[in-house]
Amino acid sequence: MNQLRALELYGQSFWLDYIQHDLIAGGTLQALIDKDGLKGLTSNLSIFGKAVESDSGYRSFVRALARQDLDPHTIYELLAVRDIRSVAHRLQPVHAMTSGRDGYVSLEVSPHLIGDAEETVREARRLWQTIGFPNLMVKVPATAEGIPAIRRLIGEGINVNATLIFSRTRYEQVAEAYLAGLEDLAARGGDLSKVASVASIFVSRIDTAVDARLNALQTQTRRRDQRALVQSLLGKVAIANARLIYQRYRHLIASDHWRALENQGAKPQRLLWASTRVKNPEYPDVLYVEELIGKDTVTTLQPATADAFRNHGVAEPTLERTPDAARQTVETLEQLGISLEVVADRLLDEELRRFRNVFDHLLDVIARQARTVASV
Repeated sequence: MNQLRALELYGQSFWLDYIQHDLIAGGTLQALIDKDGLKGLTSNLSIFGKAVESDSGYRSFVRALARQDLDPHTIYELLAVRDIRSVAHRLQPVHAMTSGRDGYVSLEVSPHLIGDAEETVREARRLWQTIGFPNLMVKVPATAEGIPAIRRLIGEGINVNATLIFSRTRYEQVAEAYLAGLEDLAARGGDLSKVASVASIFVSRIDTAVDARLNALQTQTRRRDQRALVQSLLGKVAIANARLIYQRYRHLIASDHWRALENQGAKPQRLLWASTRVKNPEYPDVLYVEELIGKDTVTTLQPATADAFRNHGVAEPTLERTPDAARQTVETLEQLGISLEVVADRLLDEELRRFRNVFDHLLDVIARQARTVASV
């Protein structure tokens, strides 16, 4: 059986972390839906930026828009809206077939608005209205300012992909914002069954950061038992962190608080595994896919990882295995002097900086391409 499609057997949806116009226009997207059971897509600014830089189709569109004397940000948004609307249209049958559980496409708010909750809400509303499809999810980073924005957007019936979550603490804040937003929506007389959300938990970057600390620790100690203990944690922390977050999710949906909302038609805020591409070549290339398969989750894969899992991955219900081992892994890490919460906070700051830099680079690329029109 196709292993990507087999994920459905265990309650997990496969979404693609990749959007380009050739994917939509060339029939590849429909093939992924039909053959692999693809259930959604998320935009990726890094990939989109490379496409705009190298793809002749994007370049010609940029130049056509530049002749209208539009600024780079407006050109970017027109490009993104075109692609997102096309994907949303293609995913509408999936959205309908799954009663709104799946069939979503995600689009991020501008990274330069992240520090302002009010501006984030305003931007998300505008994107929601501009795209005009009910299967859009607006990506909002789970920063201190993003948490209240998430609550307000859910309270207005706008689907949210709460992204850049690295820690259990931040996940709990996002989950609380989702529940509060649903209560706000119910108080306004809104239909809870029409709103959806995912909490995007970033995986591989945890191991990249923690492994670097562990390797440094290993070189500093001469005790053989200590070195063996450090070695045993390499490549294990990201999965343990994700499994502990999932345990928190399971506890939440068993609560009376959640059941009261569910009785009004609310959908659970599923966990979405992001950053699933393995960064360390010594680890199996489908490590984070295989170890995080379980009910009420989404796995987002870039094309190469999706191909690898289809080719040699194994779909089994792994997410709730060895819960005690996951706790022990994180406790041992703390005993070694490495705080997972501190690592998570630093990763969030780094990702926000990277997000802004990628976005600014994309606008620079568009500006350069636009200038070629002006110079002709």
